[in-house]
Amino acid sequence: MIQERIRKCASGYLALLILPILSILLFWWFVRMAASENATGIITSIVLFIVVLIGYKGFFMVAPNQSKVLQLFGTYVGSVHETGLRWANPFYSKETVSLRVRNFESEMLKVNDSSGNPIEIAAVVVWKVVDSAEAVFEVDDYVNYVHIQSEAALRNMTTAHRYEVHDDVDELSLRGDPQAIADKLKAEVQERLGKAGVEAIEARISHLAYAPEIASAMLKRQQAQAVVAARRQIVDGAVGMVKMALEQLEEDKIVELDEERKAAMVSNLLVVLCGEENARPVVNTGSIHG
Repeated sequence: MIQERIRKCASGYLALLILPILSILLFWWFVRMAASENATGIITSIVLFIVVLIGYKGFFMVAPNQSKVLQLFGTYVGSVHETGLRWANPFYSKETVSLRVRNFESEMLKVNDSSGNPIEIAAVVVWKVVDSAEAVFEVDDYVNYVHIQSEAALRNMTTAHRYEVHDDVDELSLRGDPQAIADKLKAEVQERLGKAGVEAIEARISHLAYAPEIASAMLKRQQAQAVVAARRQIVDGAVGMVKMALEQLEEDKIVELDEERKAAMVSNLLVVLCGEENARPVVNTGSIHG
């Protein structure tokens, strides 16, 4: 595996001063050799002048948060991080790699969760290059690699979890544990992108929904669960109120009820407390046992 080596190059401003001076001196020398008809001097001055001209190709700029990957005839030489105008061997090839923070949003993927329910999901991944040599030499196109591997990680994580947990099982769900899912997605993305010298700064789900073909059925299921939960709470409260009423009547000795009368009273109270419609009272004008 090729790892980044920091390379220091000469200041471009110094070279920008030296090369024009050499060009002027060589031109002056060429004129003198031509005047004296010195063939050897003429050829030498022309060759040196061509060398100086080639030297101008060694200039390159490095912007902030940018790296230049240098190669000499296919051999990795090093990476330059120093900003400004620099100068290096004119025969070095110089490939620019941005070290800035970048982000992209994946396409909306249709994936089955761990329960087999089709869902639509998308994620936002924030990333940056931390090793320019690995980014250039370990993969063919590191930007495309980041996109493909991030979507693959998102698919893999989605199939390992349920959209939501409908019972009391202690299990991560895509909808119920967004932060834990984001941390797990980031770790899985980083595991894949580390081979390309890329760091995943953040990975988070940006879109999550049931697929259209089951969305209506799942909505009805959620509504039914909400109704059941509300009914359960109403019944629990009603039972507590009935129990409190019986205990209060018995404690204050307001009226003595046998088991049959208690059962009737419990039934009536539960109907009143749990019924969806308002109860209609019936006035008993006879005796308590009438």
